[in-house]
Amino acid sequence: MSTTGTLTLSRPSQPPMLASIEAAPAAAVRRISSQRLLAGERELVIQHLGSEYHLRLTRNGKLILTK
Repeated sequence: MSTTGTLTLSRPSQPPMLASIEAAPAAAVRRISSQRLLAGERELVIQHLGSEYHLRLTRNGKLILTK
């Protein structure tokens, strides 16, 4: 038996999972500039749960965080 014709597939505009994710409002994240955080210095010590972390500004302008 032979049939001729075209098969068309309909695709929803958005997958159901993405639609529910996009409906949730995004939480605001606090932002601070590295210049303000370092205040003209090249290193900053951050105390967190009894440990010290060093935030350093490299010569190339990158930030490195080490424990």
